Amino acid sequence: MPVEPLSQKEIEDRLAELPGWSLDRDRLFRSYRLGSHFAATAMVVHIAQVQEELNHHSDLTLGYNTVSLAVHTHSAGGAVTEKDFELARRVEDLAPGHGAH
Repeated sequence: MPVEPLSQKEIEDRLAELPGWSLDRDRLFRSYRLGSHFAATAMVVHIAQVQEELNHHSDLTLGYNTVSLAVHTHSAGGAVTEKDFELARRVEDLAPGHGAH
């Protein structure tokens, strides 16, 4: 089943429900700060598990005590789709358990 790109209005409406997330060029983007490198690493592993469950993967960057994600849907020509927002919501749900803000 093909994934359809979201309109600019749909993206803006969905972003309003995800504080901290933004549209950076053609990708959804969010950066989190954590208490330590170990906590950031644990969050990356948890995100990787979710991405495998969804079969949808972001560009995931681990810093000393930061985790950043940039996501769009390759199969939709690099556009933002509902799959990207599903991943963003799942990451938002797990972030507090890692002490991310």
